[in-house]
Amino acid sequence: MEASSRQRNLETFAGGSHQAPPGRRDAFIFTDRRIVLVDKQGVTGKKVEYHTIPYRSIIHFSVETAGSLDLDAELKIWLSGMVGPIEKQFNKGVDIYEVQALMAHHVARA
Repeated sequence: MEASSRQRNLETFAGGSHQAPPGRRDAFIFTDRRIVLVDKQGVTGKKVEYHTIPYRSIIHFSVETAGSLDLDAELKIWLSGMVGPIEKQFNKGVDIYEVQALMAHHVARA
């Protein structure tokens, strides 16, 4: 299955995609009901793990912007029933403020 076909299938499953800002090898798909985390694993990236997180399960989240030495921004998401956060890094090509605005919009509506 090619990548664009997989993306369309995920969007259909998740309820329609709003935006999918890329991480390093991973992706975040923001839908109207949930976030789908796509985590490519291994050297070739052929093994892929999918996580779906309903917005109502998010207790809080934080955004760490890139610094002068650390060029990656970071998003942390705390879920009900979990001790530690889910952490994802974004490269400098991603507008972390846009990610934060999407998170705030969807979590507030949940």
